[in-house]
Amino acid sequence: MSRRVQTYHDAITNDFSFLKESSTLEEALGKAIYVAGGEGALLPVCRLHLQDECLIQQLSDWREKYAFAYPSRFPVSFEGTRLWLEEKVLNVSDRILFLVLDNIGRIVGHMGFANCFNDELAMEVDNVVRGITEMAPGIMSVCLLKLISWANTTLWPDSIFLRVLDDNEHAQRFYKNIGFIEVDREPLRKHVAGDIIRLDPIEAGDNAEPDAHFIKMKWQEHSEIIGDSMILTAGPSISAREGYYAWDAAKYGWNNSWNEYLGRFESNFAHYIHTEQALATSCCTGALHIALAALGIGPGDEVIVPDLTWVATANAVLYVGATPIFADVEAGSWCLDPNSFESCITPMTKAVIPVHLYGHPCDMESILSIAEKHGLYVVEDAAPSIGAEYKGHRTGSFGHFAAFSFQGAKLVVTGEGGMLVTSDNELYKRARQIWDQGRQPGTFRIEKNGLKYKMSNVQAAIGLAQLERNDIMVEAKRRIFSWYEENLKGLSCVTLNKEMPWAHSTYWMSSLCLSEDSPCTRNELMRKLKERNIDTRPVFPAISQFSIWPREQEPQPTAFRIGNQAINLPSGVCLKREQVEYICNSICGILNDSK
Repeated sequence: MSRRVQTYHDAITNDFSFLKESSTLEEALGKAIYVAGGEGALLPVCRLHLQDECLIQQLSDWREKYAFAYPSRFPVSFEGTRLWLEEKVLNVSDRILFLVLDNIGRIVGHMGFANCFNDELAMEVDNVVRGITEMAPGIMSVCLLKLISWANTTLWPDSIFLRVLDDNEHAQRFYKNIGFIEVDREPLRKHVAGDIIRLDPIEAGDNAEPDAHFIKMKWQEHSEIIGDSMILTAGPSISAREGYYAWDAAKYGWNNSWNEYLGRFESNFAHYIHTEQALATSCCTGALHIALAALGIGPGDEVIVPDLTWVATANAVLYVGATPIFADVEAGSWCLDPNSFESCITPMTKAVIPVHLYGHPCDMESILSIAEKHGLYVVEDAAPSIGAEYKGHRTGSFGHFAAFSFQGAKLVVTGEGGMLVTSDNELYKRARQIWDQGRQPGTFRIEKNGLKYKMSNVQAAIGLAQLERNDIMVEAKRRIFSWYEENLKGLSCVTLNKEMPWAHSTYWMSSLCLSEDSPCTRNELMRKLKERNIDTRPVFPAISQFSIWPREQEPQPTAFRIGNQAINLPSGVCLKREQVEYICNSICGILNDSK
């Protein structure tokens, strides 16, 4: 099984289980999927509902009423429905059922997904039943569209389909009206055993006349015309999990529970990165500041940073009074060039901060070897690389410290926020004391100068939910990059930031670099894309050019070229294939028209 398929299966299992395991009304309502404008909601059927005899009777009545729409028809009973709900829905990992609520909370029907474990990454819409027809016209269409949108922006299947019997013309019209198209027909044969009637697929090679057909219909979105509204460079995926955790933390996360989500977030994050300790902070810059302070770096010391990075990497060096020294980056990875790094080392050098830029890991083996030879500390700036890997090991697990970011444009978001990780328990104690205003643990006695870079419990709740979904979000980012790669492969003047053979990039940003002989400049391309409602941003410039540094330094050549020639393309995790195709067609058109 491929990594992507396994990740998809794991995400289905985890998300469906999360939604089905509610044990209180508060919890169940907190996990509901709400339609914008208050038109309705999708309430996950959960363990709690097994106690609701009125609901089970209602479901039983609906199953009997609509038996004609199912391939298996049998006598329906209250107990049979309860067992079906428990054994065939709640206990099946890749199946889920939602109750459809109208705008005042009445249950008017149900719908869900089934048969989601497959190598095609497909989800089958299942059990779409409108049980009460006289209330809330249009509610089933609105909620089914919401359910599909939820799946496409939290689980990222390659396709969504359904099957409907060929004599159910009303259902076929309903599905066609909201965007499903017929793609196949499966012949069925009727089997009768006592009072049970089954329509089973006809085996290959059997030429007998079928008794019925399953019509397979595939979802094909009919959205607004792409290009009418701005396609942004970034944007998060927020699911029911984030909403529920944040609500729970806001309502109950105080006093004795003030750090419950903080503790879980830190512990789970350390486990995910494969480090011993993690410390939640208010920002990644703060995490870098704490790390350098804990390592005793200060005035008179030098710290080597790549010239191609966000300014915060070098600003953290200034915060402790040290001097940043700028090394070049590799043309392939856009990350710190080990040879340039080594050439920058002087007797004053105390540390290096490799940056896993835009989600691509640095060549950590080479960097660690050089650092060890010269007795230098390594602090990874892993801000946008949660889930990236260097030779099978997670970024952030290599250095003395590593810092991550959860700023709102990142893959894992908390609005603002960061995490400092380490596997050195002594360094962790130092860092934690600095983080905690320099006080003696468990007292109000201040032993040294400290800092205030703390994350809130509500932020940590959102971060925990995001972390639990990170692997599937990384796969969604990688899929977006593959669309860019597929649609831009014919452009000789464009190079994408493709991962190196030893890397597993998160592709937090899909980026391109124009060659020097490009028919138009980087800025011209960005301007013309903006005219087509495509937002882009320039790749970070070589930051050595800024006048704020205590030591003047010429920009490094590779960093300077990439910083002047490259752009970040729209890379929001919920980006659609049709949007990427529109972006690529626009890029090709602009470059071809400029020749």
